[in-house]
Amino acid sequence: MTWAEIWESVQHFFATSGLNIIKALLLWIIGYIVVRLIVLVIKKIFERSRIEKVAQGFIISVIRFALNIVLIIMVLQALGVEITGIVALLATAGLAVALALKDSLGNIASGVILLVTRPFKEGDYIKVDGVEGKVKNIKIFTTGLITLDNKLVVLPNSAVINNPLINYSIRKTRRVEYTFAVAYESDVDLVKRVVTDVMKSDGRVLLDPAPTCRICNFNESSVDFFATCWCDSTDYWDVYYYVWDNVFNEFKRNNISIPYKQVEVRMREDTVVMPVRPEPLQERQEKKRKVEKIKSVDKFFDQLEDGKLDAKTLKAQSEEAKRERKDRKEKKRQEKEKKKQEELQKKKSKE
Repeated sequence: MTWAEIWESVQHFFATSGLNIIKALLLWIIGYIVVRLIVLVIKKIFERSRIEKVAQGFIISVIRFALNIVLIIMVLQALGVEITGIVALLATAGLAVALALKDSLGNIASGVILLVTRPFKEGDYIKVDGVEGKVKNIKIFTTGLITLDNKLVVLPNSAVINNPLINYSIRKTRRVEYTFAVAYESDVDLVKRVVTDVMKSDGRVLLDPAPTCRICNFNESSVDFFATCWCDSTDYWDVYYYVWDNVFNEFKRNNISIPYKQVEVRMREDTVVMPVRPEPLQERQEKKRKVEKIKSVDKFFDQLEDGKLDAKTLKAQSEEAKRERKDRKEKKRQEKEKKKQEELQKKKSKE
């Protein structure tokens, strides 16, 4: 095939189908922006309603999915594809697709069940299938959890429905449990009094039900005490660590020994010197973090939906962009000046 024939075939293609391709491309761009705007408007409307945030996220994801399907069909029509045949083909293959995607359809059904039964809401701290964290959202197929170390764990909705689920936030109060091991020669009454006094010293601990401390086990080298107290669910971790820290200190204050397994036999006559760096800790210097830039329309709408984009953020991004442009110009100017100086040096050396 010669270049003339290739060029003729390209011209024929654009003469017959090029206009449809351009229409489809424009329709896709405009439709994409319109879909994002519709979703954003619906989200703003839901924020003023009394619908649970988890349910809002699920409904919005369903609407987004349906609008994208409609957009794809419109683009195919703009390309000149016969939609009637495609719809008939999809109807014929519907059963096969349903069987192939039974797990995905099960996740959708599970998501609907979660919205109807509402075993948890956004922000609740739950544990399911060995994973625990705060509920971030429920989407068409998945449920998102944020763990204590700020990781996002995505679980299929069917796994949430088919596994035992523990909701730590559904009740107003929670019981905090401890096990303390002390030496056999310890005064039992003193141990109980020290532990309960520490728990009562924290105002976040409820006095009704009253804190308790009882012997629960006899080990080879220690006696175990089981202690409990109640607090508001939101104060659980603060109370938990407060009691641990202060019980340890009070045990030392009252000469209550905490045994541990070890064998140590040594005789030393020299003085042990612990090396210590004389320099104090450095003063804190806050890290300069760059403001995240919006590099795409998709990211722009995502930040709008998540509420992470406001006038202050846009202003900061604009100022950061100006500073970068100024720095680039200054760098180029310095490079040009340096180049001129080098050329002058070369001319002088030749002369």
